[in-house]
Amino acid sequence: MAKVILKDITKIYPNTQDKKKKGKKTEPKSKLQVTDEGVVAVQKFNLDIADKEFIVLVGPSGCGKSTTLRMIAGLEDISGGELYIGDKLVNDVEPKNRDIAMVFQSYALYPHMTVYENMAFSLKIKKVPKDEIDKKVREAAEILDITQYLDRKPKALSGGQRQRVAIGRAIVRDPAVFLMDEPLSNLDAKLRNQMRAEIIKLRERINTTFIYVTHDQTEAMTLGDRIVIMKDGFIQQIGTPQEVFDHPANLFVAGFIGMPQMNTFDAKLVREGDKYFVEVLDVKVELAEDKCARLAARNVQNQDVILGVRPQHIVLTDKGIEGTVDVSEMMGSEVHLHAKTKDGKDIVVIVPTEKNGLDFGMGSEVNMIFGGNVAHVFSKEDERNLEWE
Repeated sequence: MAKVILKDITKIYPNTQDKKKKGKKTEPKSKLQVTDEGVVAVQKFNLDIADKEFIVLVGPSGCGKSTTLRMIAGLEDISGGELYIGDKLVNDVEPKNRDIAMVFQSYALYPHMTVYENMAFSLKIKKVPKDEIDKKVREAAEILDITQYLDRKPKALSGGQRQRVAIGRAIVRDPAVFLMDEPLSNLDAKLRNQMRAEIIKLRERINTTFIYVTHDQTEAMTLGDRIVIMKDGFIQQIGTPQEVFDHPANLFVAGFIGMPQMNTFDAKLVREGDKYFVEVLDVKVELAEDKCARLAARNVQNQDVILGVRPQHIVLTDKGIEGTVDVSEMMGSEVHLHAKTKDGKDIVVIVPTEKNGLDFGMGSEVNMIFGGNVAHVFSKEDERNLEWE
């Protein structure tokens, strides 16, 4: 079994600041917690990864996702907590003995070796018989469609081909767990799309546990069985791509997942018996029955809120929230309208091209509305989704 369990995993980097300068206060570049022990890069990280599950850690730069992956790999010491691979506690186990393989952003290929030699290298170190090495290398090359490049050196390959070689080098080791640290970030957009599809097919063929790190929410949404969204060393939410899209736990998750980004409004949440309404810019919308039930179960009362609505869930109407178009972007099958409401809020509306009978030039007046089933209400105090704990 290649399940991976992280219990209260913490990573603290010692504070290297000169003690003589401790009296000087500087504005921190991030919101990572600083203690007497040092900077806390990962905070009480808890996650159970099932055997053969594809987990994606996603978040902005500096959120702790790569640090977490490196702790799983054994490349970073664990400051606190317990890490299990299979049923074995591996906190102090050397990386080579963890039965993992890691694919890096930078490929990390040996430039003086051929593709075949790069892929075979780890097996030669383990003194695997030559015929077995040859079989494993050629099987991996066939899976990744790089058989024709086995005699070439890395400098003769494109970025996408080099990354396939790096993945192939990991495959031949037949690891219990595959770790991938932003493997597509050095590729152009077209190659990223192609390699994403290749990784999906690869996952089906080798059927092992994947832990994948990225800052790209598109990769997270398309690859992961579940995604773990991180910020400032803390887990913000764990769920399937659909769960975090439909039910973001807080305003950060709501803004990070989904493109274009979710629109937000200053609004008022009004309770009338067991029904809830949101009032925004002289428009009142009743929330869907399931949303009302969740709010009522938590006894949420009248209050000012941050209202979130995704661009694809706003529709144009005769009466509604008034706005003025600033920019109209033709995207082929749809038009992205950037509009400004009368209170100065910038919002984006996605209009299907086939329904576009109007010319949305700069300065055009539009009216917009949304359904009560797609409205998200967040606390102004702590930005959590008021429907959920």
